[in-house]
Amino acid sequence: MTKNNFKIIFIGTSEFAVSALKALIKNNYDIKAVITSPDKPMGRKQEITPTPIKRVAKEYNLPILQPEKILDIKSEITNLKPDLIIVSSYGKIIPKSILDIPLLECLNIHPSLLPKYRGSSPIQTAILNGDKTTGITIMLMDEKMDHGPIVSQMKIDIEPSENYKDLEKRLSQESGSFLIKILPQYLNNKIKPQIQNESEASYTKILSREQGEIDLNKSAKEIERMIKAFYPWPGTWFYLNKKRIKIIKAKTSIKKQETSIKTGKDFLILELVQPEGKKTMTGEEFFRGYKKQLDLKKII
Repeated sequence: MTKNNFKIIFIGTSEFAVSALKALIKNNYDIKAVITSPDKPMGRKQEITPTPIKRVAKEYNLPILQPEKILDIKSEITNLKPDLIIVSSYGKIIPKSILDIPLLECLNIHPSLLPKYRGSSPIQTAILNGDKTTGITIMLMDEKMDHGPIVSQMKIDIEPSENYKDLEKRLSQESGSFLIKILPQYLNNKIKPQIQNESEASYTKILSREQGEIDLNKSAKEIERMIKAFYPWPGTWFYLNKKRIKIIKAKTSIKKQETSIKTGKDFLILELVQPEGKKTMTGEEFFRGYKKQLDLKKII
C-alpha cells in the first residue's frame, strides 16, 4: 500500500501540530479528515477564533471535525475506515475505543524524549529544569498517557537563549520532517517499536496562571529559567507597591547592575518589563520611571 492510498485521520489543535499536518499534505498522504478542538473566544475582545490546525485544514480544503468530546464522532471516524490516526498536541484524552478504530495504530508526536516528561507541559518543564537537551518522540498510543511503545526519537539541543515560544516553534518544525522520515519505515514494518522503561518515567503538570508569580528569594538562574519557560503564557511577574510588574526578558548577574534587582544571593538584570497598566519597556526605562518606588524591601 502506497502513501497515496493509505487513509489517515489527523488529530491536533495547537501551533505545535501545524508542521506535521503540513508535512503530510505536502508529501501527498491521503488525509481523510482533520479533527481539532472547537473554536474558542480569544484575546481581550474574546473573539471566536479557530485553532491553528483548523486554519491549515481550511487552507487545503480538508474535511474538519470539531467535537466537544471525540466519542461524539466515533461513528464518523469508524465510517472513514482509517488505516492510521496521527495525533499531535490535541490537548484531550483519546479513549481506547477510538484508538482501536484504525487498521494499524494511532501514532502520537510528543515533544520530549519519553519516558521523560510525560504529560501536558514537557517543553516548559525542560526549560525550567535547565536541561541541555530535549527531543521528539513518535510513539504508538495506548489508553495511558504518553505510555505506549516508542517508534523513534530525535534528540535536540536547547539553545541557552530559547524561551518556550522559540523552542516550541523549533520542535514543531523538526517534528514535521521527522514524521515524514520515520512514517514510511513504520508503514513498511522496518521499525520495531520499543516498550518504554517505566522506571525512568517522569510527569509534567498542567500549567496555571498562578505559577507565574516570582519568588524573589529564589536564585536569579531559577527565575531566569522560569521567565523563559513561561513566555508567553502564563508569563512571570512580581509585585511592587501592590502593582504587578511583568518580566518579559531578564538575565542573571553575580554583581549588582543599574537595572538589576536582588534575588536570593545574586541579581536579576531586567531587560524587558511591563508594569501593570503600562506598555512594555526596557529595564533602563523601568528603573528611570520607578526608581523612587523601587525599595527592594517591598518586593522580597
